[in-house]
Parts: sequence; C-alpha cells; structure tokens
Amino acid sequence: MNLRVVDQPKPAAPKDGAAPDDAVQKAAAPDGTQGHKRNPGFPLDLDWVGQVRVNRSALERRAGSIGARRTVKKDYQLAWLLKAITLIDLTTLNSDDTPGRVERLCAKARHPLRQDIVERLGVGDLRILPGAVCVYHAFVKTAVEALDGTGIPVAAVSTAFPHGLAPLDTRLREIEASVKDGAREIDIVIERGMVLTQDWQGLYDQMKAFRAACGEAHIKAILGTGELATQTNVAKASLVCMLAGADFIKTSTGKEKVNATLPTSLAMIRMIRWFHEETGIEIGYKPAGGISSAKTALDYMALMKEELGTHWLEPHLFRFGASSLLTDIERQLEHGLTGHYAADYRMPMV
Repeated sequence: MNLRVVDQPKPAAPKDGAAPDDAVQKAAAPDGTQGHKRNPGFPLDLDWVGQVRVNRSALERRAGSIGARRTVKKDYQLAWLLKAITLIDLTTLNSDDTPGRVERLCAKARHPLRQDIVERLGVGDLRILPGAVCVYHAFVKTAVEALDGTGIPVAAVSTAFPHGLAPLDTRLREIEASVKDGAREIDIVIERGMVLTQDWQGLYDQMKAFRAACGEAHIKAILGTGELATQTNVAKASLVCMLAGADFIKTSTGKEKVNATLPTSLAMIRMIRWFHEETGIEIGYKPAGGISSAKTALDYMALMKEELGTHWLEPHLFRFGASSLLTDIERQLEHGLTGHYAADYRMPMV
C-alpha cells in the first residue's frame, strides 16, 4: 500500500476562478451516477489507519487560501450557483417540524427558483433541482408522497440523530423503517466516543451493520467532526467509515457547537482522494451546518474542484447539508440579473 500523509498537496490544481465545465448543462443530468461504482466495503486495515497523520498548520494554511481568493464573477458565478442548487440536500431537522412544513419544503424543492428568474436565465429546459430533501424518519412518507414524480430522493436522518447513543438494535430498526417508508438515502450518526477512545474495530463493526440495514439505500456517515478533538481523529474516522462501506462521509449533524469548516473539510477530502487512489472507489462528501451563504458554498465547491476535480461536483459525490442556503443563492441570482438584492421574504422556504 502506498501510504502518504494527508496534508500532501495535490499537483497541478485547476486555475483559480475557472467555472465548472458546462456547469449549467451538467445540472440537467438526473444525478450523474452513470458508471458510478458503489463502495462495496473493505476489510478493516488497522495498519493503514495507524499511518494517518494530519499536519494541522499546513491544513489550515491550505484551507485559508481558498476563502481569501477572488471568487468567480458575472455569468460564471451564475453557472456555479445554478450548479450549487443541484448539490443541496434541502433540509428541515427541527423539533417543531410538522407534515405541513415538510410539504412546503418539498414544494420548494419542486420549484427551487422563482419562475421569473428561471425565464430570465433561460434555464427552463434544464433540471435545476436539489440533490435530495432531508427529514426526520417521522416525515419520510410525507416527503416521498410530496416529491412523487420528481426523481428527487428523500434522505432520512437515522440512528438516534443527533447523538447516536440509542441501543444498536433501535438504531438498526430505525434505518430499516426509513428505507421501508421510501427513503433512498440514510444519514447515520457515528458514536463519537468510539473515535475519542480509538475503538476503530467497534466503529467499523457498527458502520458495517448500518450499511447492511440500508440495503440499496445509500448511506452517509455523519462524523460529528466538531466533537472529535483533532483533525487526525477526523481523518482516521473518515477512513474507517469508508472501509466499512460508507457511500458519503459528512461533517456534522448541524447541532454541534462547531460544524463544517474548510480545514476539516480538507482533511476529509484528502482521505477521500487517498481512498480512491488505493481502491478505485469514489466516495461522496457532504459538509453540513453553518453553510448559509452563496459565497461559502462557492468556497466549498472551489475546494472540491481543486482537490478532487470537476468530476466530484455532481450530486452523487458532493452535497451541501443546508436549510437556508437556497434562499441566498436565489437572492444572488436575482442580483446577477437585476443589480439589486431582493428581501428574504421574496424567496420563502417554508
């Protein structure tokens, strides 16, 4: 195995500020999954896990260079923002959620942009729809019915979200129930204590069980990175989850004090790249929590493009976990067309 440290830079990064190739046209593709091979899972390699080290200062310097750069402008920015819509897991995970709120969110997912914006951009014939709608298990059926005929998958948070500390049998039954109700994606929560105590075998075994319970539904492993203490722990947990069969690795539940950050994202993305180099399997990445502005979304997309390539800017390999991001993207698109920012209430979510 060709082991390397995860802070090693990738050579020949794409030019700064370049737009995703044919960004608007690619947004028309249903999900970009043609030819994509799902992660079959691999045996736990503790030697590989033990070799993982993260140079935190180098990681932070590299991540800091992303947000400090001049962002894409004008028509290129509009193309990036349209692409960003297709990468959003439109989410409502509040304690006061109701079937009516979920139905309104699904209505927004069906029509993420106001019709006048669609017409002025000339994208009415393209499939500009979010990557998924993410809800609690109790609302999976409601969301599935509301999205019928759209092709938009429903993602369910499971395994005692957000803490992940219920009995294992309870968590497995919750996954199975969500899949039975029609969820095509399952966002599971790992036990952070297993990472903090270096119980990699226990984490691997649980992830294998979660993956088996998902069946054909794709599984996203939420690491809760803000509670894992070090970037090395984040990188090792990422690797163990991928070895156990995760289709995506995800930063946060959105309920932690610290959620997605660019340095943490870089640590996870570098592990995805290393895993792909060693196994040939492409793993998706989902930052979640605190991503509410179009500028922040563009920073994450630039990071993905530079580290993994334009190929990873597709819904089957990259998602944003967000509830309010779409509102700001819509405002930025209107500003690009009119030169004026609309009030938030003109782009209601739910």
